[in-house]
Amino acid sequence: MIRRLWPGGLRSRLLIAFVLVTVVGAAAAAWASAARASGALVAGTQQRFIETVAGRIAALAPQLTYPPDQDTVNRLRAAVGSDTLVIYRDLRSTDSANTALVTDALRSAVRTRNRLVAQRVSADGTSWLLVGTPVMITGPDGARTGSGIEVYAMRDLTDVERQVDALTRSAVATAAAALPLSTLLALSAAGSVLRPVRRLRDTAQRLAAGDLSARSPPRGADELAELTVAINEMAESVQTSVAAMQRMQADARRFVADVSHELRTPLTTLTAVVEVWAAAAEGMAPDARESAQMAVAATHRLVRLVEDLMEVSRFDAGTAHLRVEQTDVGEAVRDCLRARGWLNRVQLVAENPIRLPLDRRRLDVIVANLVGNALEHGEPPVRLRITGSPHQVWIEVTDHGPGLPEQVLPHVFDRFYKADAARTRTLGSGLGLAIARENARLHGGDLTAGNLTGGGARFLLHLPRNLENA
Repeated sequence: MIRRLWPGGLRSRLLIAFVLVTVVGAAAAAWASAARASGALVAGTQQRFIETVAGRIAALAPQLTYPPDQDTVNRLRAAVGSDTLVIYRDLRSTDSANTALVTDALRSAVRTRNRLVAQRVSADGTSWLLVGTPVMITGPDGARTGSGIEVYAMRDLTDVERQVDALTRSAVATAAAALPLSTLLALSAAGSVLRPVRRLRDTAQRLAAGDLSARSPPRGADELAELTVAINEMAESVQTSVAAMQRMQADARRFVADVSHELRTPLTTLTAVVEVWAAAAEGMAPDARESAQMAVAATHRLVRLVEDLMEVSRFDAGTAHLRVEQTDVGEAVRDCLRARGWLNRVQLVAENPIRLPLDRRRLDVIVANLVGNALEHGEPPVRLRITGSPHQVWIEVTDHGPGLPEQVLPHVFDRFYKADAARTRTLGSGLGLAIARENARLHGGDLTAGNLTGGGARFLLHLPRNLENA
C-alpha cells in the first residue's frame, strides 16, 4: 500500500524527500529550542519565586515574637505577599489564597523534611506553583531550629504558560517558514541531480534506437560524471565492435555473392556435361551408371545451392525486387503443384478466385518450399488452403506428421538450420525457409510456423491485398 502511494518519478521522490528532511529538521530544531526555552522560563520563574519567598521570610523572622500570636502570623503573611497562607498550630492567616491547594501531603512533606518544598499543581484549569517552608529561628547558641510556623506561598503560572505557548507557536511558524525555502532548495538539488540523469537517458535512448555515435558530455567530477564517462566508453566499444561486425558481414556477403556469381558459368557448363552424361548412363556398366547418377544428383544439388546463395545475397544487398502482376492466387498455386507433380498428393482447398498483385515467381518459390517440406518431412494428408479477407490473403500448408519440436520452432527460418542430424543428409541446403520468408516480407507480408492441435506442422503465409500500402 505504501509503495503504491509513493510517487513514481525520481524528481518527485527527491523533492518530497528533501522537503521532508528539511522541514522535519527545522521543526525538530525549533521544537528543541522552544522546549529548552520553555524549561528555562519555568525554572527561572520558580527559582525567583522561591528566592523571593525565602528572602522575605528570612528578613522578617528575627523580628517575630515566639510563640507567635495572631498578629505575628498576620505580619508574616503580609510580608511574604498575596496568595499566602501562614499556619501555626491553630492560628491561620490568609488573604485571597486558594487554601485548598495546600494539601495534607504538602504539609506533611514540609514538616517531615523541615525545609523548603516546591510543587506545581493544577486546579480548575490553572497551573500554580506552591512553595512551602518552615520558619527557622536562631537560638542563643546560634543553632537553627524550627519555630512551628509554616508558610505556603502560591504563584499563578498563567502568564508563564502564555509565554510557553508563544514559544511553541514560534517554533511552528519557524518550521512552516522553512517549507518554501526547503522546496526551492529541493528543486535546485533535484535539478542538479536529474539534469545529467536525463542526458544519460537521452543518450541511452539514442543508442537503443541505433545511433551508436550518441555521447553525453561529462560535467563535474562527481559519481554521475564518472557514470557518464563509463557509458561513453561502453558506447565507443559497442560502436567499434558493431562497425567491425558490419564490415565482416559486408565482406561475407560480398564473398558469397562473388563466389556464387563466379560459379554460375562453370556450373552451367558442368550441368550441360552431366546432362549428357545422365543420358548416356543407361548404356554404362552398373558401377559406372551408379557413379554417374550420383554425380548428376550432386551437380544438381550444387546448382540449387548456388542459386539459393545468390538469392540470399540479393536479399542482403537490398537488390531483390518484385515483378508485380495481377495474379489469380489459386491458379498460381495449382500451377506450382502441377509443375512438380504434386496435384495428386496435396489437398488444395481454395475459396472463390482471389486476385491480388504479386510476383508470381516468388510465390511459386514460397509454395514449392512449404509443400515440399510437408511432403518430405511430414505425413499425409498434406493440405493447402487459401482464404482471404478484405485486407489479407492467407495460404496455409499443414501436414499430419509429428510436427515441429518446441526447440526447433524459434529456428525454422534460420539460414542453414536443420532440425536434426538425419536431415543433414538430405538434398536441402537449409536456405529454403529463410528464402521463403524473405520473399513473403518482400511482398509486405510474413511467414510463420507452428503446430496443429492434433499434431502436424502448420505454416501460414499472409499477403496484403494492397501491395502499395504494405
